[in-house]
Amino acid sequence: MVKVKQKVSGTFRSETGAQNFALARSFLSTLKKQKKNLFASIKQVMKTGKIELFET
Repeated sequence: MVKVKQKVSGTFRSETGAQNFALARSFLSTLKKQKKNLFASIKQVMKTGKIELFET
């Protein structure tokens, strides 16, 4: 996997920041595996506040 986050100290400033980064990274990874449009999916989440990973 590509290295996308590195700080000089090697850590995040807060536990919440680390959790948010992990959540976003997991979400994007799942979308990529499902061959979904990343931009459209992020736009939908920003608009609705809901994450839909599965077809309903």
